[in-house]
Amino acid sequence: MPEFLAYIGLGANLGDAPAALRGAVQAMEALPGAQVLQCSALYRSAPVDAAGPDFHNAVVALRSTLAPEELLAALQAIEATAGRERPYRNAPRTLDLDILLCGDLAISTPTLTVPHPRMRERAFVLVPLAEIAPGLVEPAWLDAVRSQHIERLDQAW
Repeated sequence: MPEFLAYIGLGANLGDAPAALRGAVQAMEALPGAQVLQCSALYRSAPVDAAGPDFHNAVVALRSTLAPEELLAALQAIEATAGRERPYRNAPRTLDLDILLCGDLAISTPTLTVPHPRMRERAFVLVPLAEIAPGLVEPAWLDAVRSQHIERLDQAW
């Protein structure tokens, strides 16, 4: 598989969410065929289309030689190691890792859609993505999610 740049959305709202995100980044750094290039700041946001505590979120830029489906499987294994359960759609979670973009690939399979289909609807994705890759986020997209509360946290993570 040719190398590509992927952007991964990270989120958690159960347990020690910042620690879960740190652990996920460390696990991504250990993946064969992947290299973490950049991490956004840590953000806190209210759940969108869900109930539960606030989420902690970030976005990571990752260079990968894994095929997108292989990358997805690796990310889901990291989620499972962190105790991720899927009792129902948008349930609170110990860790959520979403592939937002895979280079300029457009993918639509039963298990993976890239670009992420709801990426443009969520401040918790767009704000940290714009921080590390401003050229990928249209100002109109940010304007459309301006009413969604998101707070940049100063704590190191």
